[in-house]
Amino acid sequence: MSSNTSYKTLSEPSSGVYKEKGSKFYSYAYPIDSEDNVKTFLQKVKKEYHSARHHCFAYVIGKDRTKFRANDDGEPSGTAGKPILGQINSNNLTNVLIIVVRYFGGTLLGTSGLVRAYKAAAADAIQNGKIIIRTIKKQILINFPYPLTNEVMKVLKEGSYKPIKQEFGDVCKIVTEIPEADIEYVSDKLERLEGISIDVS
Repeated sequence: MSSNTSYKTLSEPSSGVYKEKGSKFYSYAYPIDSEDNVKTFLQKVKKEYHSARHHCFAYVIGKDRTKFRANDDGEPSGTAGKPILGQINSNNLTNVLIIVVRYFGGTLLGTSGLVRAYKAAAADAIQNGKIIIRTIKKQILINFPYPLTNEVMKVLKEGSYKPIKQEFGDVCKIVTEIPEADIEYVSDKLERLEGISIDVS
């Protein structure tokens, strides 16, 4: 599957842990689709681990992986958010948030120790999760005269595209979801039928 028509993400939340010199790093990975999800999960984790001093995180959003952020939450610059983000990137994931909560164990780890710990904690959460490939889909609205119902249904059935919404009258409407890679082929097939209009969103 080409990266233009699909992307890798996590199917469900997962968690991990890393311990070094008494410090504990609890990691949580979440599938997300917006920055609002980031706030929600961050609040949840901060509430659960309210006594921890650091709740560091990184996320990547979008099929092109262009929306991302790394946050050190008080740790020395580049020692927490960046290694977490590095793990998301090295696994080619998107629509994923990873939060790592740190409890200080009394011994300083130094900057290289922190980078290693945050990287390992993030990696553990990913390893314990399930990576899946999602196909990028688009919604199409098909307008057609009633006599063409069977023809339209035949095209949709061929690709196993199920109607999300449908209205039947003199002019009929069907909304369905189609993989981005198939849009051109399906549109071409439908537009060969007289009196059909298609709107892709």
